[in-house]
This record gives sequence, structure tokens and C-alpha cells, in this order.
Amino acid sequence: MKKAYLITIAVLAIALLAVGHTGQASPFLPAQEQTEKKKDEQKDKGKAAAKISGELGAQTNPVRCYDPKGERQYLNRLRCPDKNPPVYSRIGSFGIGPYGNILDGYSVKCEDKEEVTIFMDMYHEGYVEKAAVPGFTIVAK
Repeated sequence: MKKAYLITIAVLAIALLAVGHTGQASPFLPAQEQTEKKKDEQKDKGKAAAKISGELGAQTNPVRCYDPKGERQYLNRLRCPDKNPPVYSRIGSFGIGPYGNILDGYSVKCEDKEEVTIFMDMYHEGYVEKAAVPGFTIVAK
């Protein structure tokens, strides 16, 4: 009976070690491996930052937010030069952006102005963009 109990404990311990990582530090990884993992994550962030270029809202520098609701919240905070909110509509997905996520494109139009496309990356939990894309101002959240 005692031997079966010890075997069960050993099997459970091995199973726990075999479970995939969730992006958080694992208590089962040695400290050196945890440090290396953090360095790798920082390198990935650095690569994304190196790909960012152009004005905010461009495909190469999308507006960051969280989920479709965050996209709408950002667009609802934009103001045209006449201080009125623009009219906007989602026009589709536009492939992988510089942060490694799928981008959404929005057609945004102010009265008496040419329509512009604003690209957004909605996979940044907790991030709220404070800057306005060129040609617009933004109101505080």
C-alpha cells in the first residue's frame, strides 16, 4: 500500500513538471533557467520595438489597446479639428503587425476632411493609448 502511494506521488510530480509553461515563472525551473526565460522575453519585446516606425496609427506603429471594446473606446475619444468626434467603421484585419499580433483597420472620417485609415492592435491588456493619431486630438479617458 505504501509503495503504491509513493509511486502515485512520483507520477504526479513528473506530470506537474511536464505541464507547459504559462508565461509565468515556474517554481520547478531552476533560478538560472527562469532568468534566461526573462531575458528571452525582453529580447522579443526589443525586437518588436525595433520594428515600430512611422506615425501613430500606421500599420508599422498601430494604436495599442485591449479587445474590440478598447478599440472603440480609443476611437470615441478622438476629436476632429472642429472638436467633433469622427465617424468610423471597421474595415477588416490587416495581417501581423510589429508586435506580432493581427491588426484591425478602421476608416475614420471628419466632416470636410479626407478619410484616413487607423490601424489598431487590440492585444495589449491594460494598455490605454494617451496620444492622438496625427490630425486629431484626444480627450482624457
